[in-house]
Amino acid sequence: MWFISFVNSSLGRKAIMAFTGFCLISFLAVHAFGNAAIYMGSKYFQIYADTLHSFPVLVLLFGLGLLVVLVAHVGFGVMLFFEKRKTSARYNVQARVVENTFASRTMPYTGLFILLFLVVHVFGFGVAVPSDVQISILVKEYLSGFLYSLFYIISFVALAIHLNHGFWSMLQTFGVNHPRYNRLISVLTVAVPVAFLVIFGGIPIYFMTGAGASY
Repeated sequence: MWFISFVNSSLGRKAIMAFTGFCLISFLAVHAFGNAAIYMGSKYFQIYADTLHSFPVLVLLFGLGLLVVLVAHVGFGVMLFFEKRKTSARYNVQARVVENTFASRTMPYTGLFILLFLVVHVFGFGVAVPSDVQISILVKEYLSGFLYSLFYIISFVALAIHLNHGFWSMLQTFGVNHPRYNRLISVLTVAVPVAFLVIFGGIPIYFMTGAGASY
């Protein structure tokens, strides 16, 4: 089948990585928009959470779809990592506008740390949540703790580093590489990760510093 041949090729794996990466970034954007309600107060964040969970079937289907995308992204990422180590292959594209060798070298490690964060996050705010406890209360309770918040901040820093190279790599795989757009691309590879870092990383800082006392 053509799909098997496609998956077995290096270009096919990179295309799948780029597509699943795009799906995950899109999810992060929506998630960031919803989580931004925390800064407005517990009332508004709880309204957001209740509205979201008033469609349990859709949430389940979306969650399963996201899990498939995540597994594919991680799986093909591991395959490409070992393939790169064996062949020393590189993208057949022009030189990067703003090279970040640290971000590219640490992709496997930041990816693993993000995966660890997801396990902790899903368990803490999903699986282990008592049915009689409001999520807005749980968020403040967890993220007011120093160690838990520190773990979250480090995780979002790892996410920003991962996205710095991943976002650029995704655009290159999609063929978005032209002198006319290179300046914009170089800005986006920094702006997008920083935006997620500010929104997500600002939440534990918001509670740790006491700024969210009136939350």
